Amino acid sequence: MEGMLTPPAAVEALLFASGGPLEKKRLASLLGITEKELEAALAALAESLSGRGIALVEADADVELRAAPGAAALVKKFREAELARDLGKAGIETLAVIAYRSGATRSDIDWVRGVNSSASLRTLLLRGLVEGREDERDRRRIRYRLTAEALAHLGLARTDELPRYGELAAGTAAALESEEAGETA
Repeated sequence: MEGMLTPPAAVEALLFASGGPLEKKRLASLLGITEKELEAALAALAESLSGRGIALVEADADVELRAAPGAAALVKKFREAELARDLGKAGIETLAVIAYRSGATRSDIDWVRGVNSSASLRTLLLRGLVEGREDERDRRRIRYRLTAEALAHLGLARTDELPRYGELAAGTAAALESEEAGETA
């Protein structure tokens, strides 16, 4: 096992870093421990989190860190406040990059905008305006796309109904092709 962390602390670090559920088998493999040792580490972690704002949630083969059930009302209030806020310039720019590129990775968005877009993407994901899926060209990256909710919010049936879509999307495609050609050269 890596470093000086106890198995429960190492599990906590991996679950925190993943930001979502991890398969128990994968966790055990990453930590170099048996599934029985992992179960003991999960039990110890769950006990250490008791009475705190974070809880360990286990569902069949997966496990993840979530807000504790006692914090549900507070988390709901936070999410409602987030959703009530205006998208703002950064959110609209991020949404436009994703729309006119017919999907974009975070690095694509950051490159176009010239700034880190993590907060804007988080807001759009929370509001259900974009969704992330594994990038087919590079499975290590997530490609974000508009959702049906985003199109409905914009009053559109399809992305090609966006203003100047043909012109702007064609320019974006050409820029991407020349950028990729430069990477492979």
